[in-house]
Amino acid sequence: MSEINEVRLPNYDLRGKMALVTGATSGLGKRFALVLAKAGAKVAITGRRVERLASLKAEIEAMGGQAAAIALDVTDPASIAACMTEAEQTLGPIDILVNNAGMNVQALPADVTPEGFDTMFDTNVRGAFFMAQAAGRSMMARAAGGRVINIASIGAHTVLPGLTIYCMTKAAVGMMTKSLAKEWARKQINVNAMCPGFIETELNSEWFASEGGQKQIKSWPRRRMGVEEDLDGTLLLLASDHGRFITGSLFTVDDGQSL
Repeated sequence: MSEINEVRLPNYDLRGKMALVTGATSGLGKRFALVLAKAGAKVAITGRRVERLASLKAEIEAMGGQAAAIALDVTDPASIAACMTEAEQTLGPIDILVNNAGMNVQALPADVTPEGFDTMFDTNVRGAFFMAQAAGRSMMARAAGGRVINIASIGAHTVLPGLTIYCMTKAAVGMMTKSLAKEWARKQINVNAMCPGFIETELNSEWFASEGGQKQIKSWPRRRMGVEEDLDGTLLLLASDHGRFITGSLFTVDDGQSL
């Protein structure tokens, strides 16, 4: 008679781990930081609007967590290096990177300027790559493995009208995810991406309250926006030991919006 393994439900305990979240000043980045801290991780919260990081740090500490607020501009390699050094000196070696910093310059393809094009690629692709590189180097130097979670978008695989360059950057992040996963597989570094659909944040609330935004919502199968907590489960799966067998995957979390 074969032995039956004990069934254990996941608890996503991240105590003893250090997570760094880029773009943590608002929206999804802020939510990711709070969720990781609630799961027990020490969290380096980073971004350009330092005054917002201070309030987030206080919020994390008020719920019993530990955080460090660190200025970061992902388009500046020197800023990335300084951020990594400060984060690890303050909280310990990095175990989890949430590569969330990103932006969009909305314009029809005929109206995209070289400056707008470069700004999006510098932040969404170049910044994401060199942030992953910095975290990966640290993880490999310790030979302890780790998790890199890139935040892409359904735009990585679905045409979003008016967002051509944005979609191009997120498609690049998707391929970067797969490539790094293969390159670092034997270093025990898991690299995955989340591809969220439209989630309500302060950045898009005005559009989706408009007539055009409401029409867009009605075109989706379930005719509803996502909310930030809809991504919590996927984040914790990829950040925790329960995701140890997952690497090189792009997780679409969009309520069917891309169908």
